[in-house]
Order: sequence, then structure tokens, then C-alpha cells
Amino acid sequence: MSSNVSIETIKLSKQFGSFTAVSELNLKIAGAKCVGFLGPNGAGKTTTLKMLTDLIRPSSGEALINGLNVHTNKKNALESVGTLIEMPEIYPSLTPREALMMVAEYRGVPAGERKKLIDEAISEVRMNEWIDKRVGKFSKGMKQRVCIASALLNDPCIILLDEPTTGLDPRGMSEVRDVIKSLKNKKRLIFMSSHILSEVSDVCDEIAMIDHGKLLVYDSLPNVIAKFSKGQNIVEVGLRKPIDSISMKSIGAIQGVVEVTAKDNTNLQIQFSDGLETQEKIFVALGKMNIGAISFKPKGSELEGVYLDLIKDTL
Repeated sequence: MSSNVSIETIKLSKQFGSFTAVSELNLKIAGAKCVGFLGPNGAGKTTTLKMLTDLIRPSSGEALINGLNVHTNKKNALESVGTLIEMPEIYPSLTPREALMMVAEYRGVPAGERKKLIDEAISEVRMNEWIDKRVGKFSKGMKQRVCIASALLNDPCIILLDEPTTGLDPRGMSEVRDVIKSLKNKKRLIFMSSHILSEVSDVCDEIAMIDHGKLLVYDSLPNVIAKFSKGQNIVEVGLRKPIDSISMKSIGAIQGVVEVTAKDNTNLQIQFSDGLETQEKIFVALGKMNIGAISFKPKGSELEGVYLDLIKDTL
């Protein structure tokens, strides 16, 4: 699968009467990654995604997929795109295989290829054992995974998801997030709207934050936190084995580390100053210490602080 993929909006705007839903949005995302499209309800996320798929027309500006205008060259622009915008209902009497066969037929997938593509899509969303069960007996999370499978039928290199875990219980949310993480294995560009900060921190490599239809920031998650958290940077470190007091002191002695606290004996929080350079030093030093570090990520609440500050500034 090619990693030479891109999504771009150029001065993209949409007015509904006197209300401006999206305002001169300039955003270019290129390459295989997962990008969280973050913002409060009503910020313009769904409107933007609908313009990127030509479900609604922009008032002005352009929406481009792989350099092609989705309005003037819709078929070619969207042929390598899978979308899930506003969760569709599946007839409860159908099985996933039957439902996806209808979708494949509607999309013009050649008859000889349908079974193979359906089996592959169902496998990607981990629903193999349920492929011939009636959808009416499924949980919301299982139904959502079938809907995601429908977006995968053409083996897309770009996937657009609109708040894919909305309305799900914690188990369903976790299952769908795990599926989205696994979708990255095929070097796809995934653009996923959400207003759930923990979800974006867990799943996405980069974030584009929007409010009142305007782009506030687009960068990697660590860069956004480093830039806007006013020096109060915190990373969470997961360990395979309990840490001892000597190792704790060694971490505290790393240049730039302000404080080390243990949430429990296998999970640490490290507060540091000076942004990404110090974060890199901490990451390298932990590897050399051989303390069994298995995860290293910005603290979710740090993104929350940045988010609330940026959203507040637009009110």
C-alpha cells in the first residue's frame, strides 16, 4: 500500500445561512499515519468530513484527496477512500456477510472479488466468528465494527471516520479503538474526528484541533503538548516489572527531570522541563537503564489542559 497519500483543504468554508460551520480551513495531511480531528461538538468536524467526501458542497475553497478535487473529480478522488460518517443502521435480520455483500454490489465491486474482500474486511475488524450471525443480536460495538468493515471493502489507502466510538459502552469503545490501531498496520492515512481526549491520545499520532470552524493547531501530539503546556510536561511510563528505589533516584537525576512519581510500582509519571529535547533524553536514558519500560507517552490530562486553554481562547 502506497504511503504517498494526502488530504488537503484549501480555504475551505461552509455557511448554512448566517451560520459559519467551517471558516477558511487550511490543512494538509500527508503520509501514512493516524490523525485525530479534535474539537467540541459543533466545531465543524463532521461538516469538514462531509465536504471531503462531497456529501455536501463547500461555500468556497477546495477539498482535495491525493491532490484531486473531490467535487470536480469525485470518482477518481474517492476511489481509494473508505468512509464512515454518521453510523448507518444495518437491517437486524441480515448477517455481516449479507450486509457487506449488498454494500459491495452497490459500490460496483466485481462479483468474483466480493467474497475475498468481505472476508478480509471482516478479519480486519475481528468479526470472523460472527460473519454469519444475525446483526440484530449484536452489541453496538459489534455493529460499529461491521460498519468499519464496510469502509474497508475497497482496501482503501485513506480512511475517514467520524467519531467512531460515539454511543458505545466502555467495552465497545475499547474494541473499536483496538481495531483502529490495527488499521494502521497497512500503512494507511486515517483521519478520525473525535471529542474524546483520551481516545485521541491513545490512538492517534498527530492532532488537528478545530473550534468554531477554524483550525487552532496541527502537529504531533508531543509537539502540541510541548508548545502549549507552558513547560509543565509530563510523560507516563509503563514498566514490565516493579521498579526499585535506586532506579527511581536515577530517573530523577536525569537533566531536566523535575519530579518522578509512581502511580503504582509499574507505572510512573515523569514531569520535566524544556520540551521535546528533554523528553528525548528521558526516553534514551530509560532504555539504557534496562528497567523494563514497555510504554512511554504524554499524559492524557496534559492534552486536556492544552485543549481547554486553546478552546477557551476562541470563545
